[in-house]
Amino acid sequence: MIRIQVSRTVNGDISGFTMQGHAQFADKGEDIVCAGVSAVAFGSLNAVIALTPIEPDISIEEDGFLECQLPYPMEEEVKKQVQLLLEGMIVSLQTIEREYPEFVKIKFI
Repeated sequence: MIRIQVSRTVNGDISGFTMQGHAQFADKGEDIVCAGVSAVAFGSLNAVIALTPIEPDISIEEDGFLECQLPYPMEEEVKKQVQLLLEGMIVSLQTIEREYPEFVKIKFI
């Protein structure tokens, strides 16, 4: 199972997230759940890096672990852009979770 943990500030802003595990929906190379989650996460992080001046602190390990922490403080307009991109990521991940609840679980803290 892929476990996703999204951290929010007291104001509700996303401050970071972690993903770990493997969906094990299908054999390696054919696992559409794992591929979908990975594409959404990496696409969103690439968008943050390409479209904003923010450089998130990102850790990746081969065993299916991804961690992202956002730098604080941020200028208000930049924060709005980053939050919109990451909220879009959450919407896409929740769609995958709804379709494949036995393979993806999202937790908010």
